[in-house]
Amino acid sequence: MGTAANNLPPAYRSADAVRAALAEVRAVYAELDRRPVMRACVRLTECCQFKRTGRTPSVTRGEALLAIRALKATGRKEVPPPTDGNCPMLEARTGKCLIYADRPFGCRTYFCEAAGGSYERRDVLDLIRRLEEIDQRLGHRDGPRPFTAALAVEQGGRGQVGSGR
Repeated sequence: MGTAANNLPPAYRSADAVRAALAEVRAVYAELDRRPVMRACVRLTECCQFKRTGRTPSVTRGEALLAIRALKATGRKEVPPPTDGNCPMLEARTGKCLIYADRPFGCRTYFCEAAGGSYERRDVLDLIRRLEEIDQRLGHRDGPRPFTAALAVEQGGRGQVGSGR
């Protein structure tokens, strides 16, 4: 397993335990998709333009690990360097998210008028708490971190997507 996996609490060092935590994160995302808030992402990528909007989504450790795993599934070995202050997962050539199906909660709930507006915090607070509980079980007690910083930490700060995720 990679460096990030070695930093997990003993109960989450096995590949099966990490897979279970990532499945829990995906279950939270699926529950969000079932909520009756009328939204439809039209992929304008405004949420991906961190420098322009002044907003970078914060993610839990489970979300960062899932993002790294999703990136690895594309065949990439490193998180691409961000360009023009954009999200590193925004493919510059195509303008598409490299991990769209596994994009973080903050990307899914970003205020975007074209997508249908924002989620009210009270409508998703239970899901946020579930993500935080997963985070605590994964040994991260400091709360969500900015997406780009979380990616750097979980890949060991070397630019390599760790193995075992």
